Amino acid sequence: MTDAPLTQRQKWFALALLATTQFVIVLDAAIVNVALPTVGRELHFSQDNLAWVVNAYVLTFGGFLLLGGRLSDLLGRRRLFMGGLFVFALASLLGGLAANEGQLIAARALQGFGGAMLAPAALSMVTTTFVEGAERNKALGVWGAVSGSGGAAGVLLGGVLTEYLGWEWVFWVNVPIGVIAAILAPRMLRESRRESLTRTFDVAGAVTVTAGLALLVFALVDANRAGWDSAQTIGLLIASIALISAFVAVEQRSSAPLVPFRIFRSRTLTGSNITALLVGASLFSMFFFISLYMQQVLGYDALKAGLSYLPLAIFIIVSAGIASVLVTKIGFKPVLVTGMLLIAIALVWFAQADVGGGYVPDLLGPMIVSAIGLGFAFVPVTIGAVSGVSPQDSGLASGLINTGQQVGGALGLAVLVAVANAVTVNPRDPGELTEGFQAAFLTGAGIAVLGIIAALTLIRSADSRALVGADPAAVPVA
Repeated sequence: MTDAPLTQRQKWFALALLATTQFVIVLDAAIVNVALPTVGRELHFSQDNLAWVVNAYVLTFGGFLLLGGRLSDLLGRRRLFMGGLFVFALASLLGGLAANEGQLIAARALQGFGGAMLAPAALSMVTTTFVEGAERNKALGVWGAVSGSGGAAGVLLGGVLTEYLGWEWVFWVNVPIGVIAAILAPRMLRESRRESLTRTFDVAGAVTVTAGLALLVFALVDANRAGWDSAQTIGLLIASIALISAFVAVEQRSSAPLVPFRIFRSRTLTGSNITALLVGASLFSMFFFISLYMQQVLGYDALKAGLSYLPLAIFIIVSAGIASVLVTKIGFKPVLVTGMLLIAIALVWFAQADVGGGYVPDLLGPMIVSAIGLGFAFVPVTIGAVSGVSPQDSGLASGLINTGQQVGGALGLAVLVAVANAVTVNPRDPGELTEGFQAAFLTGAGIAVLGIIAALTLIRSADSRALVGADPAAVPVA
């Protein structure tokens, strides 16, 4: 069903509301990193479990993102948008009220679930509100700019709130925004859904893949404490493989699967999603460990750590704009490979930081290099993931690339935390902490190299050249 069409003015007010919620979702992923050391001290987190403040959000967000997109098509995009806002705001309130690590991790998982319902519904309403062509490209340009600025604002705002109001406000800042957006949504947004779809929900697929990935990440994060050859680690790994295998079986038998495997017949799409997963795996390590290094080793307060990220945020936005032009001149594959190479170089450079280091000699240079690399990687990997996809599968392809980045980030962080903890015998010793961070950065560089290999071998050069000579304004927004 579809309500009366919106006027041009109403459309742009609707975009402002939808983009604000996207800003909050992106901001929330970045804002927590700077607050992590403070949260760890005040809630008595172990160094092993601190990563779960990030992982709990990422896993439920990535695991339920595809289901959220399908539910928005079937139940109504505005309805799911408002429901996701409510869950997200409630989880944010509970996160700030958490009194121990278990409560905070549970709140973060609920927050990720709310985001998974909210994000695809919001983007779907942008694409259904604006007519395909120049009008939609302009709207998506605003959407992309807001997404980029959300990351930049998150690291700065996280530092300011943690320093002056307390870490709780990193979560509570979402509550008034969510409430206001939910009140405005019925007045500013029109309901829409696809009547032709049968109302079949692949809940079994979403639950099995999310549970399987969660067990896999927990097994890796806790392996140093329990032992790599312990019954717990081996049992969890077997259980995770069984659940992921069940997901594959469910998808093959489902009449309306969460992920129809026919979409992976495209080699470029498959290669782009694998590369996106590896980008996420190397990217999350950088933000997580740099935040800990600045505060636990260099002694920065939360505000100074947040401000230290600004060059990185600015260069990501600038380099993404440059990458959008380059893909129309040389194709998206060379740009992607260059970006992954720069990420690998930056992570090796970060690994040279030592316990007596400083911001300019040890962090500023690799931050700028990694920012350029990330801008160069994000744009082409997104283009590759939707290359040659039919219109009826475009939503699925968009959901897959987002899911790959989120899940890749969670799995990569789990592996790299395990590597860092294996090296760090005494987490109170800045020297040992630094050695653990160095090992994690080098492992992240290795993951980025795997991304280069995947891009070179799996992405078809003919598909890469499809946008050569196109108007840069027509390039999909990352």
